[in-house]
Parts: sequence; C-alpha cells; structure tokens
Amino acid sequence: ERLFSDMRMPENPPVRSEYKVDLKGENQYMVVTDEEMPQTIGQIIIKMPNEKVTTVGQYRQSLIESVLTSMINSRISELSQSSNPPFIGGGVEMGRFLANLDNFSVFFAAKPGAIEEGFRAIYTELERVRQFGFSESELNRTIASMRKSNETSYIERDKKKSDAYVNSYLNHFLKDAPALSNEYRYELMNQLLPTITLEEVEKAFLSSFVDENRDILFLGPEGDKDKMPKEEEVLAWVSEIQKEQLTAYEDNVSDLPLLASQPVAGKIVKESKIDGIETSEIVLSNGVKVYLKPTTYKNNEIVISAFSPGGTSLYSDEDYLSASNAASLINSSGLGQYNNVEIKKYLADKRVNVSPSISERYESLSGYSDKDGLETAFEMIYGYFTEPRIEDDVFQSFITSTRSNLANQGNNPQYVFGKEITEALYNNSIRRTPMSLEKVDQINKDRAFEIFKERFADASDFTFVIVGSFDEEEIKPLLEQYLAALPTVDRKDEPRDLGLYEPNKGFNKDVYKGKEEKVNVNLAYYTDYDYNDKNNINVSALSSVLSIKLIEILREEEGGVYGVGAQGSYSKEPKPRLSLNIGFGTSPEKVDKLIELTKKEINRVKTEGPNAEDVQKFIIERERQFQVQQEENGFWLNNITSALRMGEDPTKFLNYLDRVRGVTPETIKDVAKKYLDEDKLFQFILHPDKKEN
Repeated sequence: ERLFSDMRMPENPPVRSEYKVDLKGENQYMVVTDEEMPQTIGQIIIKMPNEKVTTVGQYRQSLIESVLTSMINSRISELSQSSNPPFIGGGVEMGRFLANLDNFSVFFAAKPGAIEEGFRAIYTELERVRQFGFSESELNRTIASMRKSNETSYIERDKKKSDAYVNSYLNHFLKDAPALSNEYRYELMNQLLPTITLEEVEKAFLSSFVDENRDILFLGPEGDKDKMPKEEEVLAWVSEIQKEQLTAYEDNVSDLPLLASQPVAGKIVKESKIDGIETSEIVLSNGVKVYLKPTTYKNNEIVISAFSPGGTSLYSDEDYLSASNAASLINSSGLGQYNNVEIKKYLADKRVNVSPSISERYESLSGYSDKDGLETAFEMIYGYFTEPRIEDDVFQSFITSTRSNLANQGNNPQYVFGKEITEALYNNSIRRTPMSLEKVDQINKDRAFEIFKERFADASDFTFVIVGSFDEEEIKPLLEQYLAALPTVDRKDEPRDLGLYEPNKGFNKDVYKGKEEKVNVNLAYYTDYDYNDKNNINVSALSSVLSIKLIEILREEEGGVYGVGAQGSYSKEPKPRLSLNIGFGTSPEKVDKLIELTKKEINRVKTEGPNAEDVQKFIIERERQFQVQQEENGFWLNNITSALRMGEDPTKFLNYLDRVRGVTPETIKDVAKKYLDEDKLFQFILHPDKKEN
C-alpha cells in the first residue's frame, strides 16, 4: 500500500497487440552463412498451434512433454560422449515458440566438414524413438528425477527469492503460463507424475515429430558456404533414415556399488570453535582439516569445498596441458565402478554432485547435496582420491569436440583479440594463451591420469569447508568414515611462482578483425600491489565510481557506447598484484574521443577524487549486497574457504561493513593516484578489418 496506493490506471492505456502466425502446412529450408560464425548449427523446427495451460489435463500434458524431451536429451548426451561423437552437441526442446505457436525443435552443432554425419546421427536417434519408443527404466528414472526436483523446490519454498515469484507472475500475465502456489504445484506434480505412461510419452512424440510445418535451417561460416547441403540432399537423408531398420536403444544401468572397496574409518583427533562465525574446526587422524558451519539459510542444502596447495604450477610447460585438463577428463569419465553414462543414471534421482579441479596453485573439490545425498557426496569425494577413472571414449570425445570448437575460431574477432592480448602480455606463455588446435596435440591421456592421481594422492594437506543444513553430531560419523580414511603420504607441496606477470611498462596494441563497424576498447593497468583490507575495499570502490561516471559521460552525455564498466581485481599469490580494466564498445568515428574522455576521468579521480554522491552509492550498494549475501550458504563457503587458503582470519569479513563505511573520496583518490600510473596503462583496441584500397 505504501509503494503502490498512489498509482492510477491511465485513462487511455496502450493496447497490447496480439500477433498471429498462420500455419500453411508447408515445409521450408534455409541456409545462412556469416564470416564470424565459428561452427555450423543445424536445426529442425516443427511448428504447431500454441496450447495454453489452463486445466489440470493441460498441465499434465506439459509434464509429459518435459519427460519426453528429458529422455531424448539423455540419449543425445550419451551419443555426444562416444569416442568419435558425430556432432559437438545437440538436443531437443518443446514449448512456446513465437506469437500463437509452439514448437518441437531439434538442434546440433556439426563437426567441421561433418554436417551430414551430424544430421544423420541426431535424426537417427529420433527415428529410433519413432520405431521403438522408450524403455520403462528410462521413464522411471526421469520421473524420479522430476519428483526429486519437485521435492527440493517444495522443501525450500519459504526460502524462495522474490524474483522467482515475479518471473512466475510475469509469465502468467504475458504468456498465460500457470502461476501455481508452491503447495499446489507440489501436490499436483506428486499426483500426476506417477500416472504418466510410456504410451502417452511416445504418443506425444509421434504427434510432434511430423513432416508438416517443418523448417530445416543451417547457420554456418561464410567459408563453408559451398559445403552447405542442398534441400534435396537433406530430404534424401531423411528418407533414407526413415527406411532403415534400426535396433532399439539399450538402457545399460549398473547395479554395482559406486566404490569397489569401502573405506576404513579414521577418527576425529581435535575439535575447536571459531568464535564469531559459529564454525567448528576439526582435525582428523590423517591430518585432514574440516571446518563445519551449520546454517538455516536453506532447509535442505549443503555445500562443500576442499583445497590443497600444489596445482599445475608444479609441472613443466610440456605437461601443462595434460595437467590443466586432467580434472575435467576425470570428472567426465565416471567414478569408481561406474562409467560416465552409468554415473549420470545413478545420480539422476539424487541431489548431489562433486567435481574435482586443478588450478595453477591448488587442487580442489567442490560439491553440494541435500541431507539424503550427503553420504553419496562423501563417497564421491573418497572415490576421486582412491578410485578415479579416465575413459578412452571420453578422452577421444573431448579431443574431437575441442578440435571442432577451435576449427573456425580464427574467424571470431573476440577470440583473436583475446589471443593477441595474452600473447603480448605473457610472452606467448602456453599457460596464459587460449587453447588452439596446435595445443590439443599436447594433451596426453595417460599423463593427465598420472598427474591427477599425484595431486590427489595425499589428503594430509587438504582443508574441507562444509556449510549448510546439517547437524554436526550427525555429520561427524561421515567425516570419520570417509574423510579420515583418505590416503596420505605426508608430503608438503608449495606452489611455484612461475614469474608470469605483465610487463612493467604499458603499451598500445591494435588488432584488426571483423566485418562489423564496431570497435572494442580495453584499457588496463597492471602493477605490483600492497595487498591489505583497506586497499582492497578502496580498489572495489574505485571500480564502482569509475563505472558510474563513465556511464554518465560515455553513454548518457556522448551517446557513444551501449555499455561501459571498470573492473578492479587483486591477488595475494604468488605475489600481490593489481589489475584494473575498463572496457567498452563504440563506433570507429568515436573511439579516439571516448578514450580521451576516459583517461580524463581517470586523471580527475587521481587529482580531485570522485564525487561524494558516487561514493555514497557504492556504500549503499555494498551494504545491501552484504545484507542479502550473508543469508546464503555459498557466501559463507566462499569467504571461509578464501580466508583459509590465503592464511587469513576467517572472521575478518564480519568487519566488512566497517571497511565499506570507511571509504571516502580521499581514500579512493589515494589508491587511484598510487596505482593508476600512466606508465602502467595498456591500451588494446579491436578494430574492424582494414579496408582494401
């Protein structure tokens, strides 16, 4: 009432136009090419009249369609992970298209020179569904997964953010989507999902995947224009596939336990409390440290992180690409006794995930679960230390997909721009420049597996942080059973300082790539830095006030950019460094003037300081942000983990607002004057291709 009581309906409100597209029963075909398109995308769109969901029966039909697309996409995902995948990726969608139309849409990203292979593969899977339908096990698994999601949403209903309600109401008013209460949706889905049958799902597919009102589209690189298929060729492929005698899909599901061997439990040897953040510090018998913070921010969410010093910095440049891709390959290869396909099916009805990673200075784990899935999460953690696996099919699929994604990246102006910047800043270091076709050959599967096992061979220097809706006494037996059982060799790894820093003196670099009459500008300062809490908050404030003022000057006053922003970042390891980047896009005619205006504003902040009102905007925004974020499990997980990794006091962010409120125009001016030295300014500009005379 306080906010909206004075609002009145306009006397002559604008009428919201309703547009209608007539279906003529025709099939259409189109090929579009673009010089900057990195790969070929194929799409089949089958249009049909929109069915509004206003009854329980219509809502049930929408659930059937969700089950259908989920089962097809699971099969396509499985196919894309084969040793020689026929396409880079693909999938199907059903739902609202445009105006008064719904659609059944199929899409795939083709490998270079393999449009026919990709089209035939994805169409064959759809034809397989037409001929044989689905299995009961596929249906049961999909229903179980949807019921789990429904249960999670219901359990967290009182923690739901307001934007979820806003979006629901917007979709209701603008798209006639149902806006159900949390309770009614939960009850209705629990009532309807078990009644869905294979016959109904297969019927929904047959009524949607038809040869009428069908559009076949290909969007690809200009250089491949002559390689694009003709309509008659594609129709011939369709006809041939429809005549093939296919075999039914085999839904291979393992009934083995996840782990081949069960852990031998260890013990908790020490416990203490960290006052102020209600966190327990636990030391296990194998040296593993665990920090536990129970919360009530969510009703059924537990988030986990773990880290150990080391990372890819310990390996040579020759091993770097194997090391940096090792965790991704292992994460995609399954775990324990389950391969990559089996583990997805095993986890389908569980809300749990754990993923390893290896960065330059750390090997890490991150994950989440609900209360029911917590032991599975610990099993997975134990498995990555003791029973990791790397599948040859997954490795070959990764190499094929990576090559395919990179094949035409040279046509992408942003890729070329980023590549030339990093090559110039880091002397062509393999550790800083983006992936390329030449680099792919340096990824060795066996070496990647060796490196992963080396990094996760010793848990004694691992630190775990667990935050969320758990009871400490209930979680302790799991810590002893799984984390205290992790292997140790009692080594002490220290990440190496690789000496990969930007040059001491700034320079200008111009890159020419792209047809669009647009220029991208990146102004960057790189410098050594005095890392401390006061400087850190003032660097953040400097980024904010520069962004505010540059939006006013470059966009509102000059009308020269759509967006502009300043982003400051700082690091403590391997030595304290600061970077501040300002980026915007504009037209070639305006670029010089806007760069000068940007530099002028930077100099103004260095000499006069920012406007007091802009500083106040920063303080108010950070106060509100902190108020919201401190009621999220991820906020506590990230802050505690970051502090422990940096060797800092994990309670220090309790004083965060004091530091924010200590920011003044003068403190920002001091930081700007100290670190935004003109000699440290790097100017990178992406121009359109040079015009031929």
